[in-house]
Amino acid sequence: MSPTLRSAIGVAAGVPTRAVIYVRISQDRTGAGLGVERQREDCEALAVRNGWEVVEVYVDNDISAFSGKKRPRYRQMLADLDAGTATIVISWHTDRLHRSPTELEEYIALSEKRGVATHTCQAGIIDLSTPSGRMTARILGAVARQESEHKGERVARARLQKAQAGEWAGGIRPFGWGLPTGETRKLTDAESGEEYEVPILDYDKAVPDEAALVLQSSEDIVAGKSLRGWVQLLADKGVLSTMGNPIGAIEWRDILLRPRNAGIAVYKGQEIGEGKWDRIVPVPTFRAAVVVLNDPARRTTPGNQPRWLGSLLYQCGKEGCLCPGPMKVSGTGNRDHRPAYRCQLGQVTRRADVLDAFVRDVVLERLSRPDAAGLLLPLADETAVAELQRQHVLLRQRLTDLAAEFGAGRVDASQLATGSDVINAQLRTTLAKLAAAASRDPLVDLVGAADPWAAWEGMELEQRRNVLRSLVTVRVRPGRKGRMPDGSYQDLESIDFEWKR
Repeated sequence: MSPTLRSAIGVAAGVPTRAVIYVRISQDRTGAGLGVERQREDCEALAVRNGWEVVEVYVDNDISAFSGKKRPRYRQMLADLDAGTATIVISWHTDRLHRSPTELEEYIALSEKRGVATHTCQAGIIDLSTPSGRMTARILGAVARQESEHKGERVARARLQKAQAGEWAGGIRPFGWGLPTGETRKLTDAESGEEYEVPILDYDKAVPDEAALVLQSSEDIVAGKSLRGWVQLLADKGVLSTMGNPIGAIEWRDILLRPRNAGIAVYKGQEIGEGKWDRIVPVPTFRAAVVVLNDPARRTTPGNQPRWLGSLLYQCGKEGCLCPGPMKVSGTGNRDHRPAYRCQLGQVTRRADVLDAFVRDVVLERLSRPDAAGLLLPLADETAVAELQRQHVLLRQRLTDLAAEFGAGRVDASQLATGSDVINAQLRTTLAKLAAAASRDPLVDLVGAADPWAAWEGMELEQRRNVLRSLVTVRVRPGRKGRMPDGSYQDLESIDFEWKR
């Protein structure tokens, strides 16, 4: 006996047939859930007309059946049906249930096993207990999948066309752009029916306050300031994301890494030209910020944020020591149990606060001398920077041309791979040079300062560490035992400075 016939007999006998409703919408831009609510109303009306008792409604809002994303309520419905909760499934249309052949076959198997009938508001009864019914379901599923694939191709093509034209492809307002045009458009509230107005934004125009924050932050990151410090500054100013949420370190880092900031159009992660929107960060500054933010040595988590000047910078100087890396700070290791730098093999130990103070004084004394200006790196030649940018554009075009040659069959896969490797290596070199040209010398705030010690105190820890990275390598040899001539137990003569400039 088919599930459909069994449910009809139950109704005729006065026994209410238990049914469940499944509703889903792929995209809910407003978050109001109005699409699924309309589906639900139609499904409930179908249940009333047939005398079915609806025991559960399963809702997956803003989830595509085609995308492959997990649909938690759909999975719960299958589990409940397998447990015998109901024998009728009501949906607005078959494509609300499935757009994947794999899911459909799983659903057919369960329907046969548990005697479940499927009724839809738009496609009628789908009797999966018969070969013709299963064939109908499979045909409808194939048609729905083809529609999804075709829609995906159209959307992808439209996005590529917009990207190639340097146009905004749509989506959530990007932080830094979306200046009000002064015009509005009318919308209607779906529940109350009342009209309201929303401002029309120009996504090509920069929002001055937001753009200034992105520019200043990019410059500060290049100058050695920390991302964490900027996130705290944003919080202190009450700056929120375009969705109205507080901005964390990950979100702000992602904002600074957007090629859009430098007026660069991107499609599927690849730069394809210049955008038509306002550029808020110079290209060289953007390149330099990307290099800094992607540097593994500087990307630290809250658990391992350096708290000492020379942590992972000072080197063990003991002759013959085979320690695997720079010195770290430990809470123990000396007689008074104060934080101390330790060689990773335990061969050299030095009190952290004393060593940092000594290194600071030596560095600042060197930068206070009359000849300190000669230590500064020369400013980048604007002509050279422009040439590097031109080379970068040409190399990107060569990659595009090589892909076209492969598509036309004029080069094979091996030639494509080899050519791409060569061009990508040249691109990495060019980008590194661009970043170096835009990088700010970390010594510039100290050299020529009226009071270098005061300027040092006004710097963030990461800026001070950048001074060390750029200027000197500090090696710590084992110190002499006992009291030094100055009365301390710290042998500072065993600290060696190898100047890089």
